[in-house]
Amino acid sequence: MNPQTQWITLLWMIFSGAAMGLAYDSYRVLAGQLRFPKWSQHALDLGYWIAAALFVFRMLYDTNHGQLRFYVFLGLFLGVWIYFLIWSVITRRFVVMLIQVAKRLLSVLMTLFRVLVLNPIKGILYLLKGMLKLLWRLVMFLLRVVLGCLRPLWKLLKWMLRPITSRVKMPVWVKHVADKVIKVWKRWF
Repeated sequence: MNPQTQWITLLWMIFSGAAMGLAYDSYRVLAGQLRFPKWSQHALDLGYWIAAALFVFRMLYDTNHGQLRFYVFLGLFLGVWIYFLIWSVITRRFVVMLIQVAKRLLSVLMTLFRVLVLNPIKGILYLLKGMLKLLWRLVMFLLRVVLGCLRPLWKLLKWMLRPITSRVKMPVWVKHVADKVIKVWKRWF
């Protein structure tokens, strides 16, 4: 392998180490801010290390066809060390700021959704409910008025049919159903 490829590999491994440090800091701050459950911490750590290993392998494969040499480990160590020395604090503050901005944006969006969508829907539903109640009361009032007007005719018809109905014997089940219908009728009207 020629020296140019070795230097390119070393530089890419320094970049990969810095990228691993950036990803680790971002992941650590996110896990702290979002408060993942304790049991998921190990799975997330495993996922980070698998992703980091695949990333480093991909970079190594692209630069020198996957040849593993001492300077590869040196480049990774230097990249992580330089990142944590210079950029770690800035990255953590930036990620915390991004999380706060995302929370505020989500809060604003939820407020807008509630004000522009949920509240009008609730208002329309309350209005419809009120209109249906009013319509039901109006129908019941009109029905009471009509029944009040028809009551004398009903009494006359009942008086006229008394000789026939007094001789007809109703079954017990019909009387029970009629009593229930009359009870519901009286409750409503």
